[in-house]
Parts: sequence; C-alpha cells; structure tokens
Amino acid sequence: MTEITLVLFQYANGLCPYQKWFDGLKDLRTQAIIDARITRIRQGLLGDHRSVGKGVFEFRIDWGPGYRIYFAQEGKSLVLLLGGGDKKSQLQDIRSAKEAWLWHQRRKRNNER
Repeated sequence: MTEITLVLFQYANGLCPYQKWFDGLKDLRTQAIIDARITRIRQGLLGDHRSVGKGVFEFRIDWGPGYRIYFAQEGKSLVLLLGGGDKKSQLQDIRSAKEAWLWHQRRKRNNER
C-alpha cells in the first residue's frame, strides 16, 4: 500500500479553500469523521471517489448532507486538496475546485520556465 502525501492547495494571496471550508464546519463530529477519512487517504485507502472532470476528483463521505472533498492527484503519491462542500453546493464546489486546479497548473508551469 502506497502512503499518500496530502497538500492543501493555496492561492498566492494565502487563501486555502479546503481549510476555509473545514474550519467553517460547526459540528465537531463532522470534523472528526472528515479527519478520519483524511487519515485513511494518507494510508493509501482512497475509498469512495470519482472524477468530476478536468483532472479533478471528489472523495464522497456518506455523512450528513453528503460531504465532498475535492482533489487532484500529482503523480502516484501526492494529492492536492482543492476544497470541500456538500451535496447542496456540489456544482459550485466542483467549478471552484476546477478553477483552483487550473490556477495551480498555470503557476507550476510558470515556475518551471
């Protein structure tokens, strides 16, 4: 089993969409369930996830309103956490995650020049 390194995506201005979403969760039990899922992901146990297009995926968490964690994978062992949300905000969350991934790819290309 391959251990996974998780990295929180961050814009140049310091905004980290995943951390902002997670910190905004009021229910401590929900935070604990999401933390447990993150621990399993780090162990290489990706569980329920699917592509949402353009290189972005979502981890699906069967709890409450159907929480989602949006991510992109770089290589075999690096996962970039792009954001989070729930079933109600899914379409907007997916758009935001795709924008973040595109922004990250552009920044990476520019830094390689």
